[in-house]
Amino acid sequence: MTVNVSKPAINVREKLAELDKPTGIAGEAMLRAETPQEQFNLIGAGRRNLIINGAMQVWQRGTSFTSVSANHTFLADRFAYQEGSATTAAYTVSQSTGPVEHGFDRSFKIEVTTADTSLAGNQYAQIHYPIEGQDLQQMAKGTSGALPVTMSFWVKSNVTGAYAATLWDAANARQNSAHYTIDASGVWEHKVITYSGDTTGTIDNDNTEGLAIKFMLSAGADYTGGVEGPTSHNTTDNYAAKHSVDFVDATGNYWEITGVQLELGKVATPYEHRSYGEELALCQRYYYQVGKESGDYMSNVCFARGGYLDLVYGTVSFPTELRTTPTVGYGGSLQGVTFSGGYATKTTTGPVTGDNTGKRTGGIRVEFPSDWTAGDEVFIVDNDGTGFISFDAEL
Repeated sequence: MTVNVSKPAINVREKLAELDKPTGIAGEAMLRAETPQEQFNLIGAGRRNLIINGAMQVWQRGTSFTSVSANHTFLADRFAYQEGSATTAAYTVSQSTGPVEHGFDRSFKIEVTTADTSLAGNQYAQIHYPIEGQDLQQMAKGTSGALPVTMSFWVKSNVTGAYAATLWDAANARQNSAHYTIDASGVWEHKVITYSGDTTGTIDNDNTEGLAIKFMLSAGADYTGGVEGPTSHNTTDNYAAKHSVDFVDATGNYWEITGVQLELGKVATPYEHRSYGEELALCQRYYYQVGKESGDYMSNVCFARGGYLDLVYGTVSFPTELRTTPTVGYGGSLQGVTFSGGYATKTTTGPVTGDNTGKRTGGIRVEFPSDWTAGDEVFIVDNDGTGFISFDAEL
């Protein structure tokens, strides 16, 4: 005899929600996940964080900057100050202390030292973080399968209110704006923003900028008052639609951030900490500096040879391949030391220029105030803890 038993269909999520025993935060997050990829991310399989140096550990250029006002000035590695239409504000930027109890000992702090009390409609001030397009292909942006991404971070300020945080797609003139609110003055707060997938404008799979995160500090009326979400930048007031804070209007205003994470899906997972060494190596793809080693007098910068008159030519090997052929910079006091034909030194403040510089090695030409003998073997050293040569391949 055959017995057939039929039972009505049930919804597993609903039944689990009815249980007296809670599933916990992690369990609830797994239940909210809409795709296998989101569940994969939640259990910690593979890399999640698309941000480099989100915990503000790496500051190759220095840990304190004064009179910051120039547009597109990189400060902590990968994070830059930007402004539109030249505000009159100026700032100090420094490495500060994060919410240690939550696992973040470092933070990025910007403080107004010169206020701009009459921000024009087309002016803005923001912190900028660019991402290579080839690191964003998993978002499937510009296709019918475009995926959402979630950004989480810790933030503190003495200026409360609504701040815009926008994903900017320069190549396609697209923006995906959202906002967060700082509720209490001088208190670390954890914020989570989910951006819907943008089905318009594909991201090139190369080393150019695919998207940039814009943390708005102040925005003129031309950029506020529109709608949030993916839109064309032709409607400029959507860029910072719900932003209401005028951060630059008074000296002493400060804003700090750390623990920045951007990941696929609609769920913010715990911050993905990486070792300092790994984080430094990732940063050095965009900026590499030799010299300027605090407390290390006459640290070696590179080996060179005397070439023509007062010029010497040298090569610096990079620890990783740079994003693109870099711009060569320099600063402080450098010294040339030679033992060819007897010990001799010469001190210079440059100029230092690139000479057949590529993505794996940096050829340089250093000018000194007096002539060398052709073929002299010359060690270029940091003369007093301030001298350095830099290779900038930032976006």
